[in-house]
Amino acid sequence: MLDEGKLVNTVTRVGELLVRGEYATLQALTGSRRLTADEMRAAVVDYGRTLTLPPGGRFTPRSVVDIEESRPERWSVYVDLWTAEEGRSDLTLELTVSDSTGEFYEVAIDDLHVL
Repeated sequence: MLDEGKLVNTVTRVGELLVRGEYATLQALTGSRRLTADEMRAAVVDYGRTLTLPPGGRFTPRSVVDIEESRPERWSVYVDLWTAEEGRSDLTLELTVSDSTGEFYEVAIDDLHVL
């Protein structure tokens, strides 16, 4: 069962690292699954704007879809990113989060793209 508080904490942690440009830390956090640090950096640079925290400092998922019959339980999550120039931007963070016993869900960054 999805813990919404834990999910918000997880996506906020990932979003904060993106805003700070800590791509190597994100790559390590995700166990080098899916996007590399260089691919994340390139997506942000190509977008051409300055990532920032959303109002209130907490990232919230735009959509969450249960990945049926997955063990451990997993969810596909889309998160809107924010920029200093635009506010809520067209740049979207696409994640897969997996159930875990820790404070945060396990995360894979599937994509970082304009949606």
